[in-house]
Amino acid sequence: MSSLHGLRDNLPRPIDDGACDYLTGMMLPAVVLSSTGGHDVSLAALGPGRTILYYYPRTGVPGESLPQGWDAIPGARGSTPQACAFRDHAADLARLGAQVFELSTQDTPYQHEMAEHLHLPFEVLSDVQCTFADALRLPTFTVDGMRLIKRLTLIARENRIERGFYPVFPPSSSASDVVAWLENHA
Repeated sequence: MSSLHGLRDNLPRPIDDGACDYLTGMMLPAVVLSSTGGHDVSLAALGPGRTILYYYPRTGVPGESLPQGWDAIPGARGSTPQACAFRDHAADLARLGAQVFELSTQDTPYQHEMAEHLHLPFEVLSDVQCTFADALRLPTFTVDGMRLIKRLTLIARENRIERGFYPVFPPSSSASDVVAWLENHA
């Protein structure tokens, strides 16, 4: 499959290297990130209830080639299918009392354009300086001189990480995996 919204069948599967095993139980750090909602979001002050924070490495930029070797990097491909899956499960997540934020190291103006194009009903946060990622010691990789965060999903409750999903594969099932977990942990 060659569409931006689908995934080829032969993409390399990321392995669980234990890089996120320590996250459960940690408090979200006092980091403020720029949002596509036109304001800053304090990740340590998300309020009561559950919050879904899912990191994606990057989405493609129209008119630009993907980084060389992108499809060979385990877990790199699939940001658009993942975003669309969370969009399509937005009502389920709201019914389960969860707010959603998408995060990447791409800048807010690009994220805003992407969020509008994909009709995302939630805010996208820019961690362009890797401030949040570094505070939590999240796993990263570098390609074409860009430091990117590996794909992962966190469920926080009352600003404490309750569950982490890492590695996330395939990205298109990430939202349904989160919905299933929330339904079993109401």
